[in-house]
Amino acid sequence: MQRKIRIKLISPKMSLRPMDSELKRRMSPSLSLVILASLTPDPHTAYIEDENLRPVNFSDMPDLVGITVNVDTTYRAIEISKQFRDQGIKVVFGGIHASSDPDFMLDYCDAVCIGEAEDLWPKMINDFLKDNLQKTYSSTEITNLDKVPIPNWNYISKRDYLYYNVVVTSRGCPFKCEFCYNSCDYVHNVYRNRPIRNVITEIKSLHAKQVMFIDDNFIGNIVWTNKFLDAMQPLNLTWHAAVSTNIYHHPDLIKKMANSGCRSLFIGFESINADSIKSVNKAQNKIGEYEALIKLLHDNSIMVNASLVFGFDHDTVETFPQTLDWLVKNKVETMTCHILTPYPGTRLYQRLEMEKRISVTDLSKYNTSNVVFKPKNMTANELLEGYLKIYKDFYSFKNILKRRPENRKLLAPFFIFSFGYRKYGKVTSMVGRIGFMNQIGKLARRLAYGI
Repeated sequence: MQRKIRIKLISPKMSLRPMDSELKRRMSPSLSLVILASLTPDPHTAYIEDENLRPVNFSDMPDLVGITVNVDTTYRAIEISKQFRDQGIKVVFGGIHASSDPDFMLDYCDAVCIGEAEDLWPKMINDFLKDNLQKTYSSTEITNLDKVPIPNWNYISKRDYLYYNVVVTSRGCPFKCEFCYNSCDYVHNVYRNRPIRNVITEIKSLHAKQVMFIDDNFIGNIVWTNKFLDAMQPLNLTWHAAVSTNIYHHPDLIKKMANSGCRSLFIGFESINADSIKSVNKAQNKIGEYEALIKLLHDNSIMVNASLVFGFDHDTVETFPQTLDWLVKNKVETMTCHILTPYPGTRLYQRLEMEKRISVTDLSKYNTSNVVFKPKNMTANELLEGYLKIYKDFYSFKNILKRRPENRKLLAPFFIFSFGYRKYGKVTSMVGRIGFMNQIGKLARRLAYGI
């Protein structure tokens, strides 16, 4: 008779950037851990602990522990691992940073899962049962996304999060930007979509009126996206996604997205400096098209969340005020900006290491709000101060009012995000921490979208 084991899956507490609040930690659960739990074969039991919600329980004695590791949670993952290993419990690391730097990870765990886990997880459990756990498990073939299960959300408490209605429709990205994890050697950078019927089934299982698609690039395959939107149209959803700037060349698709319920798009503009874009192999971005793209989205009642990066080799101290003026002029509703961060394993890290420009090796600082390398055309302090100032100025009362949308349909979500999440996020999160996080999310959706 097969031995029955208990498997604990852990999300270590993430670090917060200066502009973040606890809302960041409680935004949504780890989809990857929910999928792993859903993949765990009978008769074994998996359960999830999220340290962003409450302390890790070190006294419950699971048979096996799995920890998902991001670069800025590396040291905390190591601390958690040590406490369990000191009790004689085997620990497996996985996740984006464990996959990109497995040799480092092996000193602090019993096994590392490299890359996508659908084909690896059952094998790891089977090897553990045979007392034959290998040091590394790496997918040698591209995962067939038919195998991605419908997540069983009973593994988490939905009331703990702003929302749990997150869905992935694809893996990979058509592009390989130098600073992105998709440039790592371990990544099977073949863009794949899940079967449309599977995604629709998953959406229906959520019983939600709003969905967050968290793909790297929702439009990586335009033909698939068109077919998917046709299938999603009858669901009457409000939804959000991340796309690349080349969506500008598909105005009919934008219109179809709006008609099917798209209300905001996260877009990697990265920089308004053409030389900076070129320097990191982001050829899909055409700066001359940015403003027309923003107008096209606004005309279709789609809010824009601009992702921007500062610290490229062609950036100077003047880049910050120039970018702020551009954002305000174009009434960009929300901004997520970052200090350029060379994640270990990426092409950017390899280049800066070769140029001897990596200045900080403390991985807890690699959360895009610290300067960990030597910039070319400004000092590290100028880069940090410029980054902090543009956030402060962008979400100032004056600039919030200047950026208020001309499209009246966007006014409510714009003000709710600007004030409730960014400007007064710390106050909002205090209410959420006493047990009302999901209620806050429901209230925000009702006020913003009437759902």
